[in-house]
Amino acid sequence: MKILQKGFNYSQDGPGNRLVYHLQGCNFRCKWCSNADSIPLDNSNAKEYSVDELFDEIMRSRMMFFDGGGVTFTGGEVCVQSDELIQLLKKLKSAEINTCIESNASFPSIKNVAEYIDYLIVDFKHFDDEMHRKWVGVSNKTVKENIEYFFSTGRQIHIRIPVIHGVNDNPQGFADYFKSFDTSNAVFEFLAYHEFGKDKWQGEYEISDGFLPSGTIKKFTEIFENYGIKTVAT
Repeated sequence: MKILQKGFNYSQDGPGNRLVYHLQGCNFRCKWCSNADSIPLDNSNAKEYSVDELFDEIMRSRMMFFDGGGVTFTGGEVCVQSDELIQLLKKLKSAEINTCIESNASFPSIKNVAEYIDYLIVDFKHFDDEMHRKWVGVSNKTVKENIEYFFSTGRQIHIRIPVIHGVNDNPQGFADYFKSFDTSNAVFEFLAYHEFGKDKWQGEYEISDGFLPSGTIKKFTEIFENYGIKTVAT
C-alpha cells in the first residue's frame, strides 16, 4: 500500500486518539484540495508498505488508541487502494482494532470497504452535478448513490461538507437535498475553506476568493437543524 504520511490525531478523524494514514492516489481533482500531493498514484514521497507491515505497526501502536480511538485511513481516496485496504481491515477487525475511513464515496467498492470499518466519514462536495463536475472534475452520481445507500441501511455515517465561497456556499441547496432522506443515522459537519494546502499545488491554484463571510457556517448549521438534521463540529 502506498502511504503519503501518517501520524496521530485526536478526535478529528474519528473518535478518540487515532493513528491516521493518508493513502496515496485520488480520482477527484478538487480545486481547493489541501493534500494535492496525494492526488497522483505515483509520488516519490509516498512509501510503500505490505499489508502485514502496516498491521504490525498498528498493533504496536494500540496502547495509544485511548478514548475509543483506533486507526483511520484517509487520502487521497482510500478506495483507490481498496483491495489491499480490505485485506488490512479484515486483519484489524479480527484483532478488535477500531477502524475508520474517510472517503469521497465515488467508488462502488466503498460498500465492501465499509463492511469492515466501525466509523464512516464521507466528504460531500456539491449537491449539483454540473457544479460538481466543474469544481471536482467528475460527476456526483455515484457519490449520491452510495450516500443514499448508507442512509437506507441505517449504519452510522458522518458527512463532511467543505464550504468554499462562490463554489458551494448555498446551505439551502444542501439542506433541500438531504431533507428528502431519513438522516437519523447521520451527522453533518461543515468545514470552512482554508489555504493550508496551497503550497502543495503544482500549476495554477484556481481558488481566488474562497474564504467565507462571517456567519456562513452558522447559517449552514441553523438551516440543517431547522430540518431536524443533526450537526457536529470537531
